[in-house]
Amino acid sequence: MEAQDVDFVIVGAGSAGCVLANRLSENGRHRVLVLEAGGSDARVWVKVPVGYAVNYANPAVNWGYHAAADEGLAGRRIYWPRGRVIGGSSSINAMAYVRGLPNDFDDWEAAGARGWGWDTVEAAYDRMETRSPTAAGGPVWVQDLSDQMHPFSHRFLEAGESIGLARIDDMNTTGAEGLGFYRSTVRGGVRWSAADAFLRPALRRPNLKVVTGAMVSGLAFDGAKVVGLTYRQGSHTVTLRARREVILSAGAVNSPQLLMLSGIGPAAHLKDHGIEVRHNLPQVGEGLQDHLGVSYQFQANIPTLNNVLGRPIGQMRAGIGYALQRRGPLSVPVNQVGGLVRSSPDTAWPDVQLFCNPASYEITAKGRIVLDRDPGYLLCAQPCRPTSRGSVRLASGDARQAPAIRPNSLATEEDRATAIRASRMLQALSRTAQLKAVTKAPKCPEFDGMDDDALLDAFRNRATTVFHPSCTCRMGESAANSVLNSRLQVHDVPGLRVVDASAFPSITSGNINAPTMMLATRAAGMILEDHGQT
Repeated sequence: MEAQDVDFVIVGAGSAGCVLANRLSENGRHRVLVLEAGGSDARVWVKVPVGYAVNYANPAVNWGYHAAADEGLAGRRIYWPRGRVIGGSSSINAMAYVRGLPNDFDDWEAAGARGWGWDTVEAAYDRMETRSPTAAGGPVWVQDLSDQMHPFSHRFLEAGESIGLARIDDMNTTGAEGLGFYRSTVRGGVRWSAADAFLRPALRRPNLKVVTGAMVSGLAFDGAKVVGLTYRQGSHTVTLRARREVILSAGAVNSPQLLMLSGIGPAAHLKDHGIEVRHNLPQVGEGLQDHLGVSYQFQANIPTLNNVLGRPIGQMRAGIGYALQRRGPLSVPVNQVGGLVRSSPDTAWPDVQLFCNPASYEITAKGRIVLDRDPGYLLCAQPCRPTSRGSVRLASGDARQAPAIRPNSLATEEDRATAIRASRMLQALSRTAQLKAVTKAPKCPEFDGMDDDALLDAFRNRATTVFHPSCTCRMGESAANSVLNSRLQVHDVPGLRVVDASAFPSITSGNINAPTMMLATRAAGMILEDHGQT
């Protein structure tokens, strides 16, 4: 297939781009080209579930961004890993599969994303998922790995029950609220990324091509219409034409960056960087939302995962077991127990996500996650629906320069209050008889005695992103308050859509890989409909 003449160009082979590539090439009528800035996902530590710790700061598969100094987080510049590899962030994430809550999507519809309410998206999830190895289903494998999770994890469920948190089988069941074992995108002991689920099966088709190491530098126009783009691969520059559409699926950081580099965005900001304004669209890059998590770790007096993976002999045994059976601690993601819960009886819906992991660790200066040798565990709380919004802006008119990420964390009183309540939940869990009986000492000795002011101060100084950036090209009613219409088309720019987490009107509760794939699944159908196909 000649790259210079295609029907659809998809920028980014991540969670959304892989879905689009599969669906748009399925009927064989369209020539589809996918451009990925990174390289192959055929790497051991991409495929082994516990390899999340290795790729957290691996520049070979990771953009390795840092946000600007964030006043809400004590002026810290937080590390923002984003996937730069086939599969995108679905190839380096922690594999927790969380659909989100019904009210998340009903809020999308209320914000102007018509047709994106819960009843509609629930059906899309149902079609997309395989939940049992013995039952027919969709391409996304969502597996219960509780039989392989560390025995210590049952302590978390018992502790939760003692403070009134229900034990649930699956947090993706509508209305499920409480703690349970996470469902994971793992198949046969191996990470099951969006590339595995969608892209790899489609690559056998002659009408689909993927180009890796491709850095898109700008869109091409015919008047107001986008008709193609330019990208660099090594020392070569390629200009290609898209007969039908260009679709940006580069993620909540890179998609708005590409729009602005191409002259679509806030006019004054573009002029500041010497960029010709093609279309003044003020909301490009605005509305950034992300999840923040605060963690506390504890030394344990009984074995945890550290006793296995924190020591060379344990690592060797786990490696042999994994090689022979694809089971054991290497086959299970880092997140084992958690759920969506209410931080107060007064909240209308679950507003905090909990993560309880049977391991403790340190992060080195180079970003490497190293498990403690001695037993330990971690408790983490993440406010689900922050109301603060930040932005992604250009730092330079050069596409090779990282954009400026400004999270604007904890900017609202509501977010500060939720951060305190979330921290209180961790205190309550740590004080339960079930956890106190197995705790040797907290790694943060002052945690138990913190009052509200101290907890908020600790949140500002300890919390970090949980790697869920979204909403920077959000859907809405008009160009005055959004970037896209409900069919993910850029307002008043024919031939161009954005399909990735940047399109979310507001962030969903929980991990966002599942809703991103769902969004792309529905978007693919819309694209085909708009071109007279099914």
